[in-house]
Amino acid sequence: MKNFSLRLILILALIPASQSIFASKILIPMDESQKNHLKAYGIAFWILQNDIEVEWLLNYRGGSFMVSHYSDIEEECVIRGVSYQVIADIQASQILAEIADAEVNMESVKLEKAPKVAVYSPKSKLPWDDAVTLVMTYAEIPYDIIYDEDIIRGLLPTYDWLHLHHEDFTGQYGKFYASYKNEAWYQNQVKELESLAANLGFDKVSELKKAVVTTISNYVAGGGYLFTMCSGTDSFDIARAAMNTDICESMFDGDPADPNAQSKLDFEACFAFEDFKLVKNPLQYEFSDIDATDIHNKVGQTNDFFVLFDFSAKWDVVPTMLTQNHEKVVRGFMGQTTAFRRNLIKSSTLVMGESPKYGTAKYIHGEYGLGQWTFYGGHDPEDYTHRVNDPPTDLNLFPNSAGYRLILNNILFPAAKKKKQKT
Repeated sequence: MKNFSLRLILILALIPASQSIFASKILIPMDESQKNHLKAYGIAFWILQNDIEVEWLLNYRGGSFMVSHYSDIEEECVIRGVSYQVIADIQASQILAEIADAEVNMESVKLEKAPKVAVYSPKSKLPWDDAVTLVMTYAEIPYDIIYDEDIIRGLLPTYDWLHLHHEDFTGQYGKFYASYKNEAWYQNQVKELESLAANLGFDKVSELKKAVVTTISNYVAGGGYLFTMCSGTDSFDIARAAMNTDICESMFDGDPADPNAQSKLDFEACFAFEDFKLVKNPLQYEFSDIDATDIHNKVGQTNDFFVLFDFSAKWDVVPTMLTQNHEKVVRGFMGQTTAFRRNLIKSSTLVMGESPKYGTAKYIHGEYGLGQWTFYGGHDPEDYTHRVNDPPTDLNLFPNSAGYRLILNNILFPAAKKKKQKT
């Protein structure tokens, strides 16, 4: 009896040691078993901030994360309500072996360093929210706010990733003139931008915006990552196309638009679009026919979905990262720019999510120089018709949002170890 008791004491004493030997990885699943997908990205980002490498298991259980086992990481998962599993080395090896199988559409990508994130947004409060800043705040991912003065003064190269907040880069103040010209927020925005343009040495806001677009484009060409949603997508490309003409009417910049502006557009300069027609009417809440809001207005919320493409994880690593999700059919949502007409998208642009029934693309990607960009149509993935003065979305109600996951894929994307392109 005495010997049995001693053996039991020895066994109990060895249990913690055996756990530390065999349970050496933390797996954060990203399939339907995950309680909080959005905060899971924040955990991955936090781990990278602490100089610990994360493995992103593409197409394995919804794009799971795996990391060396540390008790602090476990505690953080518990605090943030993120589901996780502690697994042994042999289990981790089996997972990696499964992923490495040439017949399986999976890949493991090492995330090495937390990217430094900037959001291009005016410092003053506007009567709408931005989905990207909402989800980064919810996921506890840090970011800096920068705006025109910071970009013109050369601050942009200090960041790895840039998001363009709901913005109009054409200098037409979002074409809100008809509906909101008498609102205090609109008048203040005009005054602030005119003052800012003058202080930075520009005669007109539209000229300031052209300089900003050029600087951002150079940032991407130099290896930066650009992500934008809603009107930050098409208005950016329209501004690039209109560098050599004036598309702003007098209520926006004090002089008439060039009557021949359409014929002077340079589509070669655009990242994503070509052959589009400008909407010249200053009282119409639309920049061009790129936007397919009119199509989706007819579709209605119940029938509005877009489908994510399946890419080869081993060959097309970048789009595979950007489309990681636990759902492949994602609920649609409106915006000033809701989606993009497929027939106006360049052949060089990669479509990652579309509504084929309606001839529209929602989620597109491309390269420019050494950098890459992603355009995502719509304003708020969990508020179908988010309007001016609507309250911000409470993401505590949508911790598993497939639409918001696409935003967070883009934030982690720059952290990936660069691989040589397969040929």
